[in-house]
Amino acid sequence: MFDVVMTSAFLAAPAVVILEQAGCRIHYMRPYPSAAEVAARAAEVGAHAILTRQGPVTSLGLTASPNLRIVARHGVGVDDVDVAEAARLGILVTRAPGSNARAVAEHTLAMLLGLAKDLRPLGLAIAEGGWRDPTGTVRDLNGLRLGLLGFGDIARLVAPMAQAFGIKVSAWSPRLVAEALPQGVGLATSFAALLAENDAISVHCPYTLGTHHLIGAEAMAQMPRGGFIINTARGGIVDEAALLDALESGQIGGAALDVFEGEPPALDHALRQHPRVICTPHISGVTQGSLVNMGVMAAECIAWALTGQAVPDARIVRPT
Repeated sequence: MFDVVMTSAFLAAPAVVILEQAGCRIHYMRPYPSAAEVAARAAEVGAHAILTRQGPVTSLGLTASPNLRIVARHGVGVDDVDVAEAARLGILVTRAPGSNARAVAEHTLAMLLGLAKDLRPLGLAIAEGGWRDPTGTVRDLNGLRLGLLGFGDIARLVAPMAQAFGIKVSAWSPRLVAEALPQGVGLATSFAALLAENDAISVHCPYTLGTHHLIGAEAMAQMPRGGFIINTARGGIVDEAALLDALESGQIGGAALDVFEGEPPALDHALRQHPRVICTPHISGVTQGSLVNMGVMAAECIAWALTGQAVPDARIVRPT
């Protein structure tokens, strides 16, 4: 029997079946456990695998159980797993590429539409007994310029969804070339050009040391005044203090955040209540379909690894 720690209270039924058929026993945890709690649970049950969805796996967790052979990410991003330490210890780290891409793309577009149409401030005005400003307007989608920071699985789905509304789409990442872009998507010549040439920036790059606070005060100052920022990637890519300042000055006209630097954000976090910020609780990739996809792909990796079968290379995460 193999013991699997699940850093969440729920795993989709098809994923449970895969693990049970491979001889695994699942030990669930409360949502958002700390690294120390994950380690303690792994040590308590002698975990052979950690299926991580809502808890960090640091060196504490990686060394907690002598049986540990794999950490499988219930999703795509692995910033909450110490990949370098896992590699040093010979522990496999896997992810589920593409499993929730469509769900996150849909959420990204919904946030963009909400910003362009001022849904939050107008809704707050109605709730407080007001009505529209006689001189007020909302933005046209047709002709709006959207810049995609990164062009992976999610951004590739956002592009045609946005184009269907007449939105002009361009993209930039350090190694992106024009030949890799679909018809109608422009290539920004630089990060600075992406910022300066678009009305909205949507973040779709990985979170690394190099992208920490990439969207900071300097970047926001290069955007057209009143521009939008959408982040469905990782919270640390956007400097939240700088974003608040830019919102207060009017340099940024609105932001939509599904992710935060600290999750959940503090109750007194200024962006929670800001009238020009749409907040959602890191839920863009959490749909019924994507929960099944992520769970199944993670469970498959665990089952294969623990029973001596090969794990597809595309799912294996290695230190960069």
